[in-house]
Amino acid sequence: MNYAILAEKYKKELLEQVVPFWLEHSQDRLCGGYFTCLLRDGKVFDTDKFIWLQGREVWFFSFLYNKVEKRPEWLECAVQGGEFLKKYGHDGNFNWYFSLTQDGKPLVAPYNIFSYTFAAMAFGQLSLATGNKEYEEIARKTYARILEKMDNPKGQWNKLMPGSRDLKNFALPMIMCNLSLEIEHLLDKETMDRTIELCVHEVMDVFYRPELGLVVENVLTNNQLSDSFEGRHLNPGHAIEAMWFIMDLGVRLNRPDLIQKATDISLKMIRKGWDEKYGGIFYFMDRLGYPPQQLEWDQKLWWVHIESMICMAKGFLLTGNEECWQWFERVQDYAWTHFKDPEYPEWFGYLNRQGEVLLPLKGGKWKGCFHVPRGMYQCWQTLQQCADKYK
Repeated sequence: MNYAILAEKYKKELLEQVVPFWLEHSQDRLCGGYFTCLLRDGKVFDTDKFIWLQGREVWFFSFLYNKVEKRPEWLECAVQGGEFLKKYGHDGNFNWYFSLTQDGKPLVAPYNIFSYTFAAMAFGQLSLATGNKEYEEIARKTYARILEKMDNPKGQWNKLMPGSRDLKNFALPMIMCNLSLEIEHLLDKETMDRTIELCVHEVMDVFYRPELGLVVENVLTNNQLSDSFEGRHLNPGHAIEAMWFIMDLGVRLNRPDLIQKATDISLKMIRKGWDEKYGGIFYFMDRLGYPPQQLEWDQKLWWVHIESMICMAKGFLLTGNEECWQWFERVQDYAWTHFKDPEYPEWFGYLNRQGEVLLPLKGGKWKGCFHVPRGMYQCWQTLQQCADKYK
């Protein structure tokens, strides 16, 4: 296998196709920030702005500027988005709204913790790109707000009756594993170490259930399984994405045992999630095999497959496990065949179970400038490291 040629494929897709698409079509030159509701050819079909996607795009163009090349157009794109977020994205106390009108008026209250996490990630990376101390402070204060909300992320917008079925969700400790590394340069060592220890424990010892060999999305607050719709819910893509976050932490902490455990879990989840009849990875499943309640359970989503490619490539690089490489090739073949648009840049997001395009859009309320470009970058870099290691 010529890993270097394969790495070049991902680099080319990122820099010649995906990045120019978002740079050209998503920037709001009138009000600032980004449009994410884009048709197949990049035409804007809705002007609402979703804070978590605004933050992701600020993060990505800052990251690109910091890691790939100091191109002024990338920094300008990141800064204008950051300024829009700074001015309109929160209530003055770093409670980040879910969505805004085009000109920055709040539409949906700050109920979603991902608005907070990606704002912190955005300003952390933007502070590195600019040296701007105000951006550093926004990232720190937002991170502190997230830590305050760890036990009840939705706060006053939590719809559950207190004391009825108290569940906690996998998403926050999972994303905190990634976020903490992203803004490590802004955190004191004690906060960093404590948060990482807690989140790794939650991901690997609470939500991963060795008795099942699976990562579950929800457990009771006493860390026990719940035999309910929510408690049986599996999201294979979420679990697999989390495992490459854990691999990165394993490298950072010099913990080969953590890398190996994450690799083993990722293989269990991808075997569980793969659709043997039509190919691709299911969006949602029920751990006991009952009918999932989400109507989109059998759809094939872009981010699930891209995050799986990253994870399998990293697992192969870090452990040499050949099964990881076999899965990388299998998912890669499916993703490039089904999600990549043969006529326009960027990738489709939503397929039916049979692999046919359901929505010919390139962005919306849930898909923005994030998984595809980050995935292209991560695969490019990981495959280049494979080329260097396995000469």
